[in-house]
Amino acid sequence: MTGYFRPRSLEEALAIRAETGALPLAGGTDIHPLRTARAAWGEPWTTPVLDLSAVPGLDGIVETAEGWRIGARSSWTDIADARLPPMFEGLQAAAREVGGRQVQNRGTIAGNLVTASPAGDGIPNLLALEAEVELASRDATRRLPVAEFLTGYRATALAPGEIVTALHVPRCDGARGRFEKLGARRYLVISIAMAAAVIATQGDRVSEARIAIGACSPVARRLAALEAALLGLHPSEMPRVPQPSHLAPLAPIDDVRATAGYRMDAALVLLRDLLAGFAA
Repeated sequence: MTGYFRPRSLEEALAIRAETGALPLAGGTDIHPLRTARAAWGEPWTTPVLDLSAVPGLDGIVETAEGWRIGARSSWTDIADARLPPMFEGLQAAAREVGGRQVQNRGTIAGNLVTASPAGDGIPNLLALEAEVELASRDATRRLPVAEFLTGYRATALAPGEIVTALHVPRCDGARGRFEKLGARRYLVISIAMAAAVIATQGDRVSEARIAIGACSPVARRLAALEAALLGLHPSEMPRVPQPSHLAPLAPIDDVRATAGYRMDAALVLLRDLLAGFAA
């Protein structure tokens, strides 16, 4: 490691980031294992580290006029324990399944997003919540929808000199969220497939549906055709709707955890189970 910085303000952090390109670190649950693995195989760790743990204003979950602001350094435990409306139930369920308790206490929502793993448990939920990413640099602050921020496998629209400072979630009246995950075991496992949804109703009919699948494409994907097919239905009718044709946006791969075909089959089952939960 060529440098380690621990700024005490966002302005100082942004200046260091712009001048050195240092890698932002919050919880460190991805960076530290990566550094250890690379060191074990003889590759030097050359990127400076920008420790954000002392920067104020990067944590906390607050209600705003437009919805909710989740500070970038908010941990999974913070999210799981927060008093939030039912539309966040999917994100909170994912927070309770990210690694073990140690990872939940240290890992942050922004770190999970910036890592941009196809199997990042928070990402399908953020897509279903239509969250936006707040990005700060020395010159400006901008916001991007999560779907635009994720540009490919472990790739994002984070520009040189930028730091993720928060996530913003808009209101969705009458909505509930749910999350389903399949792995080789119940906990401490990378997902084979996962599904997240936010469903809003007016009366006894679906008025809005947002559904995303993770671990079945280079990036998590919304299923627009399925979302459209659910509108106007009674929640009890939803589990029968998902069909293989609704999975067309997905592009799963074969790897050590599952074959592409298994992932597609699993995604369909997860969707039906996910939607059945809304009718309960």
